[in-house]
Amino acid sequence: MTDDLITLLNAPSISNLRFRHYRGEGDLPKMVIALESSYDTDKVEQVYTLEEMKTSYAHLSNCDPYKDLIIAEIDGEVIGYSRGAWSMDENNGEYIYYFGGFLVPKWRRKGIGSVMLGWIENRIREIASSHPTDHDKFFQVFLSDTETARAAMLVKAGYSPIRYFHEMVRTSLEDIPAFALPDGLELRAVLPEHYRLIWDAAEEANMDHWGFSKSTEEDYQWWLSDKTYFRPHLWQVAWDVEKDQVAGQVRTFINDVENEKYSRKRGYTEFISVRRPWRKRGVARALIARSLQVQKEQGMIESGLGVDSENLSGATRIYEDCGFVVVKRNTIYRKPV
Repeated sequence: MTDDLITLLNAPSISNLRFRHYRGEGDLPKMVIALESSYDTDKVEQVYTLEEMKTSYAHLSNCDPYKDLIIAEIDGEVIGYSRGAWSMDENNGEYIYYFGGFLVPKWRRKGIGSVMLGWIENRIREIASSHPTDHDKFFQVFLSDTETARAAMLVKAGYSPIRYFHEMVRTSLEDIPAFALPDGLELRAVLPEHYRLIWDAAEEANMDHWGFSKSTEEDYQWWLSDKTYFRPHLWQVAWDVEKDQVAGQVRTFINDVENEKYSRKRGYTEFISVRRPWRKRGVARALIARSLQVQKEQGMIESGLGVDSENLSGATRIYEDCGFVVVKRNTIYRKPV
């Protein structure tokens, strides 16, 4: 027994079940196993490796895992966990307190998930009490449409769906459209001295998106360190020649571990953004077409991306023009704090 144990008065009576705080990097391998088990059962086709989790936890923003994370374990084995963090929506001043939770399927429907949900909500209320009282505040959870058990638990706890995001796939990398960049723009190979400029250009472009929150320096450092998403040799970045500024970008990546697990050859046409002066001039289509070509050259046979179904710039239509089709829907659930 240690002083990091968490006492929950409404905890289910299960032999050797206990709840505790995070103890450090040594917990991460068992947390990855619990996450993988949850994803596999819920048909969430994502892979979160131990290396990725270590990188993420080394650069957390607005989250102290030693205070903002609860772990459930039985006989020393992690069977579930939940972690919270927060951000502020720059467009409307709302405080968003988001969290994720995972539970090994064998231990579901026994009350464990509900008590962890109650704990993370109470912890978030403590955090929210230190923020200005004249702002709206919401709990927020992002779920795949296949995570039906978690969705049912959240609805029972008073959460409601408020926004939908589509997963889209281009099932073939043949017949890639030839969309040209408008005059005044050129593609340039990405060099290390471009990294901050590319990051800042995306930050500026994303300010118009729903739920935008300013990134932190830790976010930037995480981005530089993550070996899955940080693939500069695959990125397509268009530069305004006259102003020597980034006009638009597609930060292509290939998740090799995911492809191996699901026996597929999929690249990702992701992190698509165009700065205001260059919108509605075909920049996104041209960069997407080039991204698809690069993925094909890397041996991929399909491509995926995610999009806000209510994106004001008509992103879904643009992606459909480039051959993508909707294959899955994800949902954001919220509840007032």
